[in-house]
Amino acid sequence: MKQSHRLRVLALLEAKSLTGSARGVLEFCREAMVQRSEGPVFEVTIATFRRGDEPRDTPLAREINAMHLSHNTISERRAFDWKIVSQLTAIAGELRPDLIWTNSVKSHFLVRCAGLVRTTPWVAYHHGYTTTDTKMLLYNQLDRWSLPAADCVLTVCRPFARQLAKRGVGREKIRVQGMPTRRFEPTSGELVTSLRRRLGLSEETTVLLAVGRLSREKGQADLLHAFRKLCNTHSGPLRLIVVGEGPERPRLHQLARDLRLVDRVHLEGQQDEVRPYYGLADIFVLPSHSEGTPNVILEAMAAGLPVVATSVGGVPEMTSGGAALLINKGDTEGLAQALRDLLRDRHLRTRLIEAGRMVLERNTPENYFRALTSVFCEVMRRAR
Repeated sequence: MKQSHRLRVLALLEAKSLTGSARGVLEFCREAMVQRSEGPVFEVTIATFRRGDEPRDTPLAREINAMHLSHNTISERRAFDWKIVSQLTAIAGELRPDLIWTNSVKSHFLVRCAGLVRTTPWVAYHHGYTTTDTKMLLYNQLDRWSLPAADCVLTVCRPFARQLAKRGVGREKIRVQGMPTRRFEPTSGELVTSLRRRLGLSEETTVLLAVGRLSREKGQADLLHAFRKLCNTHSGPLRLIVVGEGPERPRLHQLARDLRLVDRVHLEGQQDEVRPYYGLADIFVLPSHSEGTPNVILEAMAAGLPVVATSVGGVPEMTSGGAALLINKGDTEGLAQALRDLLRDRHLRTRLIEAGRMVLERNTPENYFRALTSVFCEVMRRAR
């Protein structure tokens, strides 16, 4: 295709913050803005959802505006508000996109409901199911009806690809594509020093960091138990910082009290800017019971941190080549031992950090943009 060939893409996002799926769309848009000698010119319009009195000025909305991207908001009065179907149809009718790109269950479902797939090529990006409460388990079943109708279904790892095939998506439609990570840009030393001072950390304090939604499938309770075991054998000041918010906060706070870890565990809540936490951490931990290809692992690698994670979902695939210490989910003793090994062995930490850099080379925004461009163009060619 020639450089003058412009393609309009309508990307649907259900996020409010800069989640993994949102970052993927924004990284694609950043790369699309770079002048290229060949290939199509993408004009991306992002549609997000806003329910009731939710604020308009979300972290995601601010980033979209800062990038000067076209942005539409679909307003919901409540959950399962069917009027959003007509709003989506109106946006698509006005924009007349060459391609629709969805990134989560609700968006997949709406595109199928609105019948847009009959007139517009549709690429659905499947990021996995990590929420396990009854409501979301039922909600996730919508994909059984929605995704088989998509022209192409991208997913983040081979285990998810096998899962999609079992759910009725044609194998010829499925493509595995991991998420991108940009090079880590550390915050100023003053910000890290200020955070260290606020948390009461000395320069000698070893810091373990976990980042993620506080929900049962993320395994933070396992991490607290493992941290208790680690504290019993480790000499020197040691702290655990957990960044994220969610329904498990009260339970985790009580567990920290029960384990007598209140003075050593910091539940920091949701943070729009996580880089200072990476900047003061020594080890990154992901104790999840289920995952796709978690962007936080790539962020930790980009920050130069060794990683300990559970061997679930796409984690073994994305950390191939020895880029992380992997343990079984729920194995608190194994998690504690992996952390002990890292704390005691400087050469092991260095080896993991170097292997992590190799992982990042495979997940650059440039590679991501090229891969998605190929998929998008292939889908549109088949639709002609």
